[in-house]
Amino acid sequence: MTQTALNKSLAGKTALVTGSTSGIGLAIATSLAHAGANLVLNGFGDIDGALKQIEATGVKAAHHPADMTKPEEIEAMISFANDTFGAVDILVNNAGIQHVATIDEFPVDRWDAIIAINLSSAFHTMRVALPQMRGRNWGRVINIASVHGLVGSAGKSAYVAAKHGILGLTKVAALENARTGVTINAICPGFVLTPLVQKQIEDLAARDSLSPDAARAKLLGDKQPSAQFVTAQQIGDMAVFLCSDAASEMRGSALQIDGGWSAQ
Repeated sequence: MTQTALNKSLAGKTALVTGSTSGIGLAIATSLAHAGANLVLNGFGDIDGALKQIEATGVKAAHHPADMTKPEEIEAMISFANDTFGAVDILVNNAGIQHVATIDEFPVDRWDAIIAINLSSAFHTMRVALPQMRGRNWGRVINIASVHGLVGSAGKSAYVAAKHGILGLTKVAALENARTGVTINAICPGFVLTPLVQKQIEDLAARDSLSPDAARAKLLGDKQPSAQFVTAQQIGDMAVFLCSDAASEMRGSALQIDGGWSAQ
């Protein structure tokens, strides 16, 4: 746990994290909770388990099941957070999905869903939350982008387009709020070690008769020069830092945490 978290620097604040019932989103929510923030979770994973994990840190937590493709449900989620905790001080746009296919074979409905969830949902949460943050002259918006906001990969047209879009949206929002106490920044992870990725490593090791280390190296391939996965907790700790006073003049930044991927 970071020293920032130990200091309960976010006590009295409320954070809303989309896509936060598992994986990276839950790790971010947990890091913010350790720093003292109350949490509004969103997602369709193990809701009870996620709530218990957050509440075990000593803060309050609630869940809203908004479908991130539907603007009216996003608005209802922000209203729920305001009614439950009084404000949304910290907004983390993390919800995302993926589909891999070449452009000419990419299903139109998959394209539309990825753009809606990975990009448009962040626009809708910000358009509702930002005026309230400006009214209190304090707020933090953290958009979880990706190394794919900076580089491309074949077969991932919708995901890459959405993540490039998130970085542009982050810059515009940061400029529009540059003379306020509200900051908007993005985190750009590379390959992240989540339970889903760990399962892929185990399956690859079994299929190709590889050791766990060899399977890990094969999955990372030549993309991530460190040959190490980013951990979800590292991303969560970075989110806590972006909420700190030390980051108050970071505006429109894209923080890479990708094992050197984008440095190539």
